[in-house]
Parts: sequence; structure tokens; C-alpha cells
Amino acid sequence: MAEKKKYNYGGQAVIEGVMIRGRTSLVTAVRRPNGEITVNAKGVPSVTKSKLRKIPFIRGVVVLFESLILGIQSLQYSANIAMEEEEEEISAKAMWGMIALGILLVVVLFFIGPWFLTDLADKYLLGKDSPWFFLIEGIIRLAIFIGYLKLISRMSDIKRVFSYHGAEHKTVNAYEAGVPLVPADITAYSRAHVRCGTSFLFLVMIVAILVFAFVGFPSKYLMILSRIVLIPVIMGIGYEIIYFGARHTNNWFMKIILAPGLWMQSLTTAEPDDKQLEVAIAAMNKAVEIDKAEEAASTAA
Repeated sequence: MAEKKKYNYGGQAVIEGVMIRGRTSLVTAVRRPNGEITVNAKGVPSVTKSKLRKIPFIRGVVVLFESLILGIQSLQYSANIAMEEEEEEISAKAMWGMIALGILLVVVLFFIGPWFLTDLADKYLLGKDSPWFFLIEGIIRLAIFIGYLKLISRMSDIKRVFSYHGAEHKTVNAYEAGVPLVPADITAYSRAHVRCGTSFLFLVMIVAILVFAFVGFPSKYLMILSRIVLIPVIMGIGYEIIYFGARHTNNWFMKIILAPGLWMQSLTTAEPDDKQLEVAIAAMNKAVEIDKAEEAASTAA
């Protein structure tokens, strides 16, 4: 029997917790207001095994939308656990409304806004249809992105989420290194990880420069429209770079390509304490436990 392909665990930080995605399960561990850790595990939908996940450039968009949906479910769960003492709950409708507003903000702030500012510069400073247009637009987009991360990192609630993000990365790095998953052994591991969404977003910013340059200078209406409809294309390309880079981390060229994204993770992660590491460990251990149990059952059958 062929050896089963190694699974790359990953996840995200949630409110007072961490979500870890296993082969067939989604595990969310959250620290309750009373200090206890609650672990919620559920199976991932069968649609996540779609054949579209194997098609280059398309699989990136599929995985990202899938991650968005599953991530929102984990966020809603963690928010409701964290708000137990207030005896309040966030409904799915309210959570999706906030996410929709967030997506609209991303499109306006990181895609439409940079184009608008560059268009003004093109009109009054650069000269019409300047060859520097797309590079300047990309620099503005990146500057807005970094400024946004620095701004929200000053918020106390976001700082805690970023600490759990750091806990998630340290735990994944330690698991992949094969060390025991206890805080004392994993605290020295890096807060950066090559498959992190922050690295992906940085690559999206860079890929966008090339894609929009290819579009060129049609009418202003079409230029604005391209900043919206081409987002899935840009994401698909960015995912392929991350996908390839994660499998060739020792390649010097990929190290150069991925280095800025790894550096930017210093803005979206913070050093976790032992209690936060314990939550990430609980999520990882449960995800691995489920996978091993299902593998054993499959072998026995």
C-alpha cells in the first residue's frame, strides 16, 4: 500500500482561541471566561473534497472561499464562548453581515482606493498613462496594508488575537518538527510560518501589480471593474506561489520570494503566553487524535 501523503495542518486565531483544520475535522479550542479550555470538533463538509481543489489556479480560489466559510463558523463559536458571562450571543446572520462589510472594506481600501490615488497622481504629477502607474499603485496598496496592520495592532482585543495567531504558528511549527507539544518545548519556535495568510496577502499585493499592468489602460470604468473582477485571478496565482514555496522552502529563489511575507507576519503575530499556547496545543492534539483514529479505523477495515 502506498504511503499516505503527509497532511499539512494549519488554522487561524479566533477570539480567545485557535482553530486547527485536520484532514476531516475542524477543531476550535477556546479559553472560557472561567479559565477552562473548551474544544469543539466537527467534520468538514464533503464539498471540501471537491475535484476543483486539484486544479491549479482554480484550487486557490476554492480553498480560500472554503477557509472563509469555515473560519467564520469558528469565529462565531469562539465569540459566543468568550461572551458567556454577558449571556449574549452573536447570530450567524450578524457574523455574516460583519464579514460582508469587512470584504467590502478590503475591496475599497486595498483595490479601489490605491487606483483612485494613483489616477490622481497620473493626472497631475506623472503624466497621462505613465508606465510607472502600476508600480506606484502597488506601492500605495502595500503602504495602506502595512499601515492598516500597524493601526489595528494597537487595539487590545486585536493584540490578543495576534498572540493566539503566534500560538497557532508556534504549535504547527513544533508539530512539524516532531517535538512534544508542551509550552516549554514549543515556546522557542518561530511565530512565522510559510503557509500563513499574511504571506499570501503580501503575494497578492505583488501579483496584483503584474496582473493590472497586463490589463493596461482601458477606460476608467473598466480599470475600476478590473480591480474587482480580477481579485479571484490574483488570489489563484498567489496561492500557487505559496503552494509551491511551502514544498521548496530550501530553494534559494523561493526563500527570497517568501522572505517579505514572513517578515510581515511580525505585524500579525505576537508572542503568546503559556496559557495561549495551551489552547493552541489542545486544538492541535484533538485534530491529530481524530485523524489517527480515522486512519486506524480505515486500516482495520
